[in-house]
Amino acid sequence: MSVEQQARRSVTVIGLGPMGQAMAGAFLDAGYAVTVWNRTAGRADALVARGARAASDAEAAVAANDLVVLSLTDYDAVFEVLESVEPALRGRTIVNLGSDTPGRAREAARWLAERGAGHLTGGVQVPPSGIGSPESSTFYSGPVELFQRHRAALEVLTGADYRGDDPGLAQLYYQIQMDLFWSSMVGYLHATAIAEANGISAEEFRPYALPTASLVPRMIEFYAPRITAGDHRGDVDRLTMALASIEHVRDTAEASGVDGALPAVLAEAVRRGVAAGDGAAGLSTLVGRFRRA
Repeated sequence: MSVEQQARRSVTVIGLGPMGQAMAGAFLDAGYAVTVWNRTAGRADALVARGARAASDAEAAVAANDLVVLSLTDYDAVFEVLESVEPALRGRTIVNLGSDTPGRAREAARWLAERGAGHLTGGVQVPPSGIGSPESSTFYSGPVELFQRHRAALEVLTGADYRGDDPGLAQLYYQIQMDLFWSSMVGYLHATAIAEANGISAEEFRPYALPTASLVPRMIEFYAPRITAGDHRGDVDRLTMALASIEHVRDTAEASGVDGALPAVLAEAVRRGVAAGDGAAGLSTLVGRFRRA
């Protein structure tokens, strides 16, 4: 194996929370030489027992390998680490798999480029239990040559979905996924709270919640081409109908002793569309209204 091939089979992982632990473990399982560092040093112990090398400090961790994977909470934490290791950054590829805004990702890419380092943004779409599975997926963006150079290593973690050169794109795709996920999950939990307040257990509610949740993928399939075409006909649903229904949900929640703030927020978004004259239009007209807002 050449020196270059050996370098491509080695990696540094910084940040050893549950996700970083899973990533470092996946690299070890794939036969990589893994250097790890975490501010709380004890978190490296289990990985060291499996064959990882614990760096003495963050700068030594970055200096150890050309490929450096960051698994940190947000870009504030990223900059706190990177600013402390500037002398070691030149020539390294930093793959940031933490979450933040597209703008922060672009800022980090510019900052690293000024210091002679490459940057790939990642948006991991699975929890730690999904790391190491090719069926899982992570969004990536940044210079395509960097992505291609390190693709084999990145695919040790999950499947790799490259979105383009703009370093902000991976975070953009990730955040819109999270927008849909959290909105859906909070909606389910709110409905469950109403159910339980009325003596219906979560387990009793489950067989009724699942068919309703299964409507969402079908509605996305139906609406996406219409939204792209700017077609917001009220032939399937209308804002006035949606407003009445959401207000009934809010009234039911409050009568059950459940916080009605969530449906109130939804009702207000729809009410603005009705007030603007879109009452006969379909629910998808809210896309443009959200964008204008």
